[in-house]
Amino acid sequence: MLLTIASAFTLMAVAQPPAGDAKPGEWYGAKVDASGAIAMSELPAMLEKNDNIDTKIKATVLDVCPKKGCWLSIAVNDSTTAFVKMKDYAFFLPVAAKGKTVVMDANIQMKTISVAEQQHYAEDAKKSREEIEAITQPKKEIRVLAKGITVVE
Repeated sequence: MLLTIASAFTLMAVAQPPAGDAKPGEWYGAKVDASGAIAMSELPAMLEKNDNIDTKIKATVLDVCPKKGCWLSIAVNDSTTAFVKMKDYAFFLPVAAKGKTVVMDANIQMKTISVAEQQHYAEDAKKSREEIEAITQPKKEIRVLAKGITVVE
């Protein structure tokens, strides 16, 4: 019985984003030096020539998974976003990272995302049932796999 209670508390603790303010200079995963990072807005043109890029990018965080901090949405430009996951789920970001500018060491690819996967992440983001059910087509999306993220602004 004690083991069951301990397991329940462990699961509850794991199922929340890490605490913290995501202040400039703080890092998650591998520490990333901000020098030499390219603007996220440059990625679409680069992905036309090479569909798999390893580089440092600078971007603004638009959203953080409210369940665990295990994914991010970042701005590519005024009308496009990219989806970020953490490599091997080795680290998560606090919800306070929303609105911050970060630099990440990452692998970037253009991928086609299934309806089921889009709906899963919409559920994580606590979208309404109507919004989730409105997802009916696969979509192409820039996917980022971050090895480390440093808050810069």
